[in-house]
Amino acid sequence: MPESIWYSSAYCYTTTRNEAGTLNTHLPIHSITKPQQSGYQLSVNAYRDITIPGSTPAAPVAIPPTQFYSSNDIRITLNKRGGRKYTRMSFPVHAGVFTEVETQDLQLHFNLNGEIIRAKGKGSGWTHPHEWLKRTMGNDWIYYSTGGYTGVYETTGEYYLPNMPYTTNGLLGGKPFQLDEVNTVIETWPERITDIAETATSPPDDFRHFLQNVAKNNLQSLAAKAADLFSICGGRSTVLPPDTRHVDYNVIPLTVANGCLYKCSFCEVKNKKPFSPKSTEAIQSQIQKLKKLYGRDLTNYNSIFLGEHDALHRGSPTLLETLDSCYQEFGFSTNYMSGCNAFLFGSASSLLNTPESFFKELEQLPYTVYINIGLESADQQTLDMLGKPISSKLVTDCFQRIQAINDTYSTTEITANFVFDEGLPDNHVPSFLHLVRDSLDRNKPKGCIYLSPLKFGSPSRAQTFVFNRLKVLSRVPTFLYIIQRL
Repeated sequence: MPESIWYSSAYCYTTTRNEAGTLNTHLPIHSITKPQQSGYQLSVNAYRDITIPGSTPAAPVAIPPTQFYSSNDIRITLNKRGGRKYTRMSFPVHAGVFTEVETQDLQLHFNLNGEIIRAKGKGSGWTHPHEWLKRTMGNDWIYYSTGGYTGVYETTGEYYLPNMPYTTNGLLGGKPFQLDEVNTVIETWPERITDIAETATSPPDDFRHFLQNVAKNNLQSLAAKAADLFSICGGRSTVLPPDTRHVDYNVIPLTVANGCLYKCSFCEVKNKKPFSPKSTEAIQSQIQKLKKLYGRDLTNYNSIFLGEHDALHRGSPTLLETLDSCYQEFGFSTNYMSGCNAFLFGSASSLLNTPESFFKELEQLPYTVYINIGLESADQQTLDMLGKPISSKLVTDCFQRIQAINDTYSTTEITANFVFDEGLPDNHVPSFLHLVRDSLDRNKPKGCIYLSPLKFGSPSRAQTFVFNRLKVLSRVPTFLYIIQRL
């Protein structure tokens, strides 16, 4: 049986896994020749079932074989195969292809560029054997804690709670970055790699080259690469859509428009740039630069984030063309990670003004698309207090359209954000419950609601109880919005 079936722009390919676990790619099993359907002219309707005139199939990605080496108390697994999909489990399950370096007291993971991506201690000082550190492309270290599993899963939809080294809106979590064991791993892993390279007994060439490559990707080099990423995108992605949790926040950021429409006074995470669309040429230039920056590790990605804060307002033709280009240039049809996803923010106004034809076109794409809308409140007094320049009627109209889109399209999901905290007007919660409970005739399986505390850096057990009450009463999946940057 095929391990997977994947598609380029014109042909269908399969991959199978042999007894040794190696993926073999089989060239076109058939050409696909259905007539052109209506819609975006280049290829948004082409991936699943039609030929694109003049197109060239993307080359299959060659994943190097898995190799093992051990010496003294050192064990190195080159090109270890993790999952091809992101999986929610109550124990660590890592996705993608990576190299694992393990000693008696330390475990390190490196991507295909030889850059560190995960780490954990194995000594008695490490808080829990299932907890670990992850380094992002923005060069932040995130600590993943269990938090008791059940409570975390009910609150966030995930088994592990990301603890950030910067101030955010989290109600849960501890202070892992105050622990000596955690900081020691972050600060000293380069020295440990040097020690391993010096003490390893006659490592084969592939392992020796790996260790040399890792040594080049030191703390200064990783910081410089993060700065290059921000430069390409026109700035740091200061907040990711909450739906990116589905891919463990592993997204390629691509700016299609700067800024946002509303400039709400309560917002602490979005930048102050006025909304301005990027030109098609600028977007295509970003794609090429990102492709080069991510290099060999691009195969471990299957998701993009279209930034910044209201990409939906950029307009249907540009978004469709951009999605098409990303699919082709980033090799989503042949990457190790299966499937592909697109994440973006939108405003209430942009969603209401987006034509239905856009969502019909999205449905023909090979993507699963998540669009997150900031609604904040259905109460006018609360909106005014938040400095959000829209009406409660607009919020209600937008919420109704969200339900209609989610009910109609299978591969597009619109989610929404609302605030909750102490000191909000009395009608905020009743108006919220009217939307998410009274206005709906049944429980909905999709269209998550994310609740975000207004205060940053102020964990509150009392507000956790409030959240749990609202979650129980809601007829749509409801989770806590944990704000994370890239």
